[in-house]
Amino acid sequence: MALFGIMPMLNVLLLVIVFHVLGSKFTLNPGVQVSLPATSFALGPQRNAEIVSITAGPIAAIYHRDREVTLDELRERFSESGASGKWLIVKADTNTPAGLVAAVTNEALKQSYSVILAGDIPKK
Repeated sequence: MALFGIMPMLNVLLLVIVFHVLGSKFTLNPGVQVSLPATSFALGPQRNAEIVSITAGPIAAIYHRDREVTLDELRERFSESGASGKWLIVKADTNTPAGLVAAVTNEALKQSYSVILAGDIPKK
């Protein structure tokens, strides 16, 4: 008799574990972690925006769709995308060379992207 009282609780526990395991895979933000510069301006989320991450480090690196790419490869990827109303979010480390950020932005603008430079809103 005691087994029948425990079974619904085990079912609920099993469902909670399954939702936790499956749900955590969908809520992760893929990409490269960068330290964004501080800004006091915020923009709402953009639909179907592509993200380019630029790391500073000893050698700056460009990441697009979670893969390291060169500026030439990025240019090719931009030209392959034919959708209108395209958005690009550039997430660059605080110490990234400004010339590299400008080069990535210029390539996106040449392909009719609307470009957003990401920043981090300081906590008050």
